[in-house]
Amino acid sequence: MADLRVAVIGAGIIGGTHIATLGRSRGVALCAVVDPTDAGAAQAAEQDVPHYRDVSDLLNAGGADAAVVATPNHTHVPIATVLLRAGLPVLLEKPVANSVAEGLELQAVVEATGVPLLVGHHRRHNPMVKAARAAIADGLFGTLVTANVQAVMAKPAAYFDVKWRSQPGAGGVMAINLIHEIDLLRHLFGEISEAQGLVSGAVRGLEVEDSAAAILTFANGGIASVVTTDAGCGPWTYDLGSGESPRLPVHDIYAHSYAGTKAGMSLPDAAFWTHPGTPDWFDRMERGTLDFAPADPFVGQMEHFGALARGDTAPLVSCADGIANMAVIEAIRRSAETGERVRL
Repeated sequence: MADLRVAVIGAGIIGGTHIATLGRSRGVALCAVVDPTDAGAAQAAEQDVPHYRDVSDLLNAGGADAAVVATPNHTHVPIATVLLRAGLPVLLEKPVANSVAEGLELQAVVEATGVPLLVGHHRRHNPMVKAARAAIADGLFGTLVTANVQAVMAKPAAYFDVKWRSQPGAGGVMAINLIHEIDLLRHLFGEISEAQGLVSGAVRGLEVEDSAAAILTFANGGIASVVTTDAGCGPWTYDLGSGESPRLPVHDIYAHSYAGTKAGMSLPDAAFWTHPGTPDWFDRMERGTLDFAPADPFVGQMEHFGALARGDTAPLVSCADGIANMAVIEAIRRSAETGERVRL
């Protein structure tokens, strides 16, 4: 079977990751780079594929079977809409949209065209996350009681030279980073029913937040505390402990801890804590490790996208999933504005 020809639209940080990933993935191949910059043209030349400055140029030229959209957040819906209507399956980077309303517009296009769309929450493709979810599904963890999630990172001032990252409705640490934590919590423990939040932009003074905190209630009764900042020093974020991104250093930390009725679990160190008998805090717990074979989640995601585009599977992260993640982000914002708990 011939490789699926995949164009990458947007040659920035995450677009570059997708370009490199296509070279390591089975059944897919990079066929073009679409980016309005000279840097994008240089990446295309390095990969020996055509370069286009606009999506319309790509579509007019033909030659693509599917596309990855890794453009600024506010362009996700319009670009994905054009591609879907042209019949090209789409791997759309998170967030799926800048709002639930925009996400619903995109969902209508997915349903009307019948063309597949996968949202780029790559963590779900990590064998470690699959092992954690299997432990929960097999009843080894019990039911969620509490979770504590941190996402701490220090982004340099130059990061915000890219204008959209500091523009309301597009940038901010919640839409760029926190949404990954929300997706992972939902993936492991189910839907979130309530949110209470605080949001601050006090450190940088930009129009978008640099810090946020929330208490989330799950439909099954568990609760989670979530804290994120891109303006504070510390390695306590999933990204800096998982080794998933070749751009980031790896630290020996965990950033997520989950307490269940039968066991405790943390990520990304993959620790699994159990009592030797009936749970009792007077008894020393035993530390085990989730059983999995490490593999690149970006490669897993890309190969899943290839299977999706061929009609062999359903999306692991659907447009509806992306909308549900954004609904939680909007609920945290609304709670921060009103001071009230928001029911989803």
